[in-house]
Amino acid sequence: FYILEKESRTLAEIAKAELDGTILKSRPLRIRFATHGAALTVKNLSPVVSNELLEQAFSQFGPVERAVVVVDDRGRATGKGFVEFAAKPPARKALERCSDGAFLLTTTPRPVVVEPMEQFDDEDGLPEKLMQKTQQYHKEREQPPRFAQPGTFEFEYASRWKALDEMEKQQREQVDRNIREAKEKLEAEMEAARHEHQLMLMRQDLMRRQEELRRLEELRNQELQKRKQIQLRHEEEHRRREEEMLRQREQEELRRQQEGGFKPNFMDNREQEMRMGDMGPRGAINMGDAFSPAPAGNQGPPPMMGMNMNNRGTLPGPAMGPGPSMGPEGAANMGTPMMPDNGTVHNERFPQGGPSQMGSPLVSRTGSETPQPPMSGVGAVSGGPGGFGRGNPGGNFEGPNKRRRY
Repeated sequence: FYILEKESRTLAEIAKAELDGTILKSRPLRIRFATHGAALTVKNLSPVVSNELLEQAFSQFGPVERAVVVVDDRGRATGKGFVEFAAKPPARKALERCSDGAFLLTTTPRPVVVEPMEQFDDEDGLPEKLMQKTQQYHKEREQPPRFAQPGTFEFEYASRWKALDEMEKQQREQVDRNIREAKEKLEAEMEAARHEHQLMLMRQDLMRRQEELRRLEELRNQELQKRKQIQLRHEEEHRRREEEMLRQREQEELRRQQEGGFKPNFMDNREQEMRMGDMGPRGAINMGDAFSPAPAGNQGPPPMMGMNMNNRGTLPGPAMGPGPSMGPEGAANMGTPMMPDNGTVHNERFPQGGPSQMGSPLVSRTGSETPQPPMSGVGAVSGGPGGFGRGNPGGNFEGPNKRRRY
């Protein structure tokens, strides 16, 4: 045999018609169209699959010459088709891959079924000249074509053959019906399962998002806890620093007090000034100190709000001993006199007496009123008139002492 390729099918048909049946070397030539060895039959196609989609789907295995979806006389898809590859290796690869796996062409999980294509010669057929003339051929050709007569042997067995064919047809229809019902049931189950699968995917996605949100919330809570701990740590450090500064300040004050000894600090001076201000002109007149030798009982009557007693009349009774002169705020007995000790100070009420008249009140009342020499420690102010210039210059108090007021 010999394979001859032409540029087109038209040229091939012309060559076949001219060369078919010719004698070559005492033998007739038989010219036939070669079958396509790289063609595959595709079944279980979806109604939405077209020729272009079929070619595009099988182009991944190799170059495709032709891809056709078989339809009926009304143009409705029959669910079958065929694909012709340019070579046999891509066809074998496509057959193996589709047989081992599930090759899907659309969204519906409906795999295609791929089989080797059966080759039929539906163009030339079987001519009489190609028939082999055997005994069986001659025996069957003894009678011409005819209709069997009813009631004869031929008619009886012909009827039985027809009944068998009818049964085959019915069974095929029943099988086709069962297969169709099974396909519809499978499609319904597949649709329900697909919805359930989508719901499951949505639940998984929702759970994943909830888990992610929970993880983000935990991270946020941890971050807030860390910030709170850092803030508490900073507050604790700040409080500790303040306590340390306060402690250092107290230690510094204590050290200064220890180094200063008897020197009062500012707070002590302030407290003393406040105490002196609270006592006023009446509180400090009867207070003695180490620089005033006279006891508190020998001092004269307290002044009224620091005013002089010059305008008051004498009271009957024994005279009191002379006491030190009073300042404007009643601080005459607080130690060192506020006026300079450079002359004689005349007192209008008490004479200038010595230390003998500064004794107890009983002695001053019963003793004589003779003038005594002034104390050596306290001198009179010399010069012009002092604050008590209207007293008795002789040093004798002519009126009785005023009774002490408490």
